[in-house]
Parts: sequence; C-alpha cells; structure tokens
Amino acid sequence: MTFRPLIGLNADYRAAAHNQPAFSYVAAGYYDAIAAAGGIPVVVPPLEDDASLAAIMDRVDGFVLIGGADLDPRNDGFMLHASVKPLEARRERFDRRLMHELFERRIPVFGIGTGMQLMNVVCGGNLFLHIPEDLPQALPHRDAHDPNHRHSLVVESDSLIGRVYGEGEIRVTSRHHMAIDQVAQGFRVTAKCQDGVIEAIESEMIDWFALGTQFHPECSAASALDIRIFEEFLEAIQSRTEVARIAA
Repeated sequence: MTFRPLIGLNADYRAAAHNQPAFSYVAAGYYDAIAAAGGIPVVVPPLEDDASLAAIMDRVDGFVLIGGADLDPRNDGFMLHASVKPLEARRERFDRRLMHELFERRIPVFGIGTGMQLMNVVCGGNLFLHIPEDLPQALPHRDAHDPNHRHSLVVESDSLIGRVYGEGEIRVTSRHHMAIDQVAQGFRVTAKCQDGVIEAIESEMIDWFALGTQFHPECSAASALDIRIFEEFLEAIQSRTEVARIAA
C-alpha cells in the first residue's frame, strides 16, 4: 500500500482519583493492527471542544472506534441495568460527538465491541442490556476468567466479513454482555453467533463505508484472518481516496 492513511483511534479515559491524575490510554492491539495493515494510527483523547474535534476530522482518512466498558443506557432514554458498568462520562460524551461527526462527514469507520454498539445506537438502533436476561438461551459471550474466550460465527458470504473468513467454522474472541437488538437503518447484519446474537454489521449506504464487529480482531488471541479485517478496512479507504482524486 503506497498511500498510508491516517486512522484516528478514540481513547479510553480514567478520571482522577485520590493521588492519581486523570489519564487516557489505548490497548496496543488496536494501533498495532492498524500499523500492520498499512495505516498510521493517531490516538485522539476525549477532547472537550468541538473546534479541535472538527480539525482532527478534517485530517483523518478513517477512524477505528475501540471497545471498553458499557454505554450508559440512560443517555438513550433507558433505565440503568444492574449489570451495566458505564464508560467514564467524559469518554462517552466525546465518543458520541465523534460518532455524529463520522456519520455526518461519511468518514470510513470500523467499530469494535463498544465501538460497534455506539455506531448502532447513534445511527438509530438499540441494544440488549444484558444477554443472560434478554436472551436466556444464548451461549456465554464472555468469561470473567478468560479474556480470550471464543465462540463460533455464522457469516454472510456476500460481505466483507464473508470475504475475510470464507467458508468453514470460524471462532472469534468474545467479551461482551450487551449486544445489538434493533439494527440501525442503513446497516445489515453480516455475522452472528450460532445462538443468533449479532456479531458484525456493515453499512448498506453507498456513500459511507462503515462496519462493526462485536468480537475483537485486535486482541492478543487474534488470528491472521482476524487481522485481515483491518486490511480490508484500509483497502476500502485507499479505493475511496483514489476515486476522490480522480473525481477532482
């Protein structure tokens, strides 16, 4: 890849406590996967001012929305479930502003875990708040003692996820208790767990490349096929950029 796109990465956030200052951080798997696929990762902390966010949006070629704790359902008009451990408020406020900018500007985006859930919610979908209660027949989707807990996937062949994984049994790393319920308009489901829980969505909008995975292709247990998702994401950005250059 001769053109190396700038890929923004939102960051997690921990508020100041006792003698420890507030700080932002990102798991290395996210930026290592972007770099390995040919992109240049740019970590974006939860900024407070809109002008700085707009300036960043003017410069990046795409964005990866990272995972983390839970979206606070009260921000979407729902009650707080006892199982929900919300993101720090500063991060969630920023992430929602960021997602609105990505949508309005049609900047290519890849949401992972909480990032996929955010994309779905901001675009009009909603979530199950706790799989064991909302879908009691579902398989386990996380294991408190195994951060690399895996389960199988069923994928749609005519999709990016289908191109990546092909045919045969697929197993991915899963660590979530919330999941997509209603899919946002303009998206389609391209992978599910065998129990029916949604594990990947992709945009059907002709002017916006966007995809999300509930599973974690950036984690330490990821396979070479998992990392291929990042390569597909960057290749789509490269194609988009070349078309824009030709049009100009």
